[in-house]
Amino acid sequence: MKNQVLALSFGLLTAITFGQKKQLRVAEKALKKSQYSVALDAVNSVEGMLETMDSKYKSKYYFLKAQALSGENKYEAASDAFTSLFDFEIEDGSSKYSKQAKPMLNNLIQKVSSKSIEQYNSKDYAAAQVNFYLTYVLSPKDTSFLYNAAISASLSKEYDVSLKFYRELKEIGYTGINTQYFATNKETGVEENMGSKIQRDLMVKSGGYTVPIEKVSASKQAEIVKNIGYILVNQGKTEEAIVALQEARRANPKDVNLILNEAQLYIKLDQMDKFGQLMQEAVKLDPTNPTLFFNLGVVNVNEGKIEEAVGYYQKAIELNPEYGDAYMNLAIAMLSKEKELVEEMNNNLSNFDKYDALQAEQKELYKAALPFLLKADSIKRSIDTVRTLLNIYDTLRMEKEADILRPIYKEMRS
Repeated sequence: MKNQVLALSFGLLTAITFGQKKQLRVAEKALKKSQYSVALDAVNSVEGMLETMDSKYKSKYYFLKAQALSGENKYEAASDAFTSLFDFEIEDGSSKYSKQAKPMLNNLIQKVSSKSIEQYNSKDYAAAQVNFYLTYVLSPKDTSFLYNAAISASLSKEYDVSLKFYRELKEIGYTGINTQYFATNKETGVEENMGSKIQRDLMVKSGGYTVPIEKVSASKQAEIVKNIGYILVNQGKTEEAIVALQEARRANPKDVNLILNEAQLYIKLDQMDKFGQLMQEAVKLDPTNPTLFFNLGVVNVNEGKIEEAVGYYQKAIELNPEYGDAYMNLAIAMLSKEKELVEEMNNNLSNFDKYDALQAEQKELYKAALPFLLKADSIKRSIDTVRTLLNIYDTLRMEKEADILRPIYKEMRS
């Protein structure tokens, strides 16, 4: 009786094994015809038999399943199937299907990454963040895809998702620093990014390009911390945001970008006193940066410290003689003294001598500010530069100059 039971069990196992083998063969044939749904149905039909499945069939099961899922564009599930295959064959001491599967996985990664870039370029940021992150999961060494996922999630206003990605970037120490390889096209004289050192060297060797150079991009760590801070502020988590930025500054006390990021946070919070304090810290670390002095000028104007503001704007111009906004703000700071003059003029309408003296002082103020306004307008014309110049020309009775600007101002307003 016992021998009969054993015989029956053996027969059952043989039937099961035959069934598994048959379904895997069905899947294999379907894949050759690109019938991915048929192949997937076939491999799924034996999924419940994995525990009793022979190792050689189990490897084949994962291999076929990964291909079927890839064909169905079920990228994440395909990735899991490839991973299961690699893990199983390592444990089993074999590599029969892994060797074939690795280039397939690379193709899958390329397919997903291309899809994410296409979605990003078409501004479908919600879909792009999913596929950027999946590319990172498929190829964890390509950390730039995690960075792209964080940006895309932020652009699609999925702030919780974006924050998660940015924090992951911070934890893995992502910098985003990379080396780019450039050479100058002999025919056009334009410097071009050649993609890789090998490609650049080949193009230079061919004689079509010259001046091979390398450029190293700046670290994105400060930007990551800044974005974490901004997201937390937008979520109403102000204290958390400040803590995040201050923590980063403690780790990198000489990083001016981190100081500026925290300073910008205080602008959003309308805490200009703290913004000013941080600008002073930044100036000590980077005393040749015109933007820092420009920002100090803005802070001092807001605090009513006009002379100090004028000094900071002048310093910004000294460091960058083509700083259009600094010229404009310098002129406006100087003209801010006009308010007191006008009030005093209105109080002395019947005192002609006093009124005339104040009006002469107003004109001198305009004459002093005029060169800075002209410079600002020559660097970057705007409706503000044109309107302010027109007011000055009219006050100083500079009719010829005013007549030239008036139609320009009219067109800018329309």
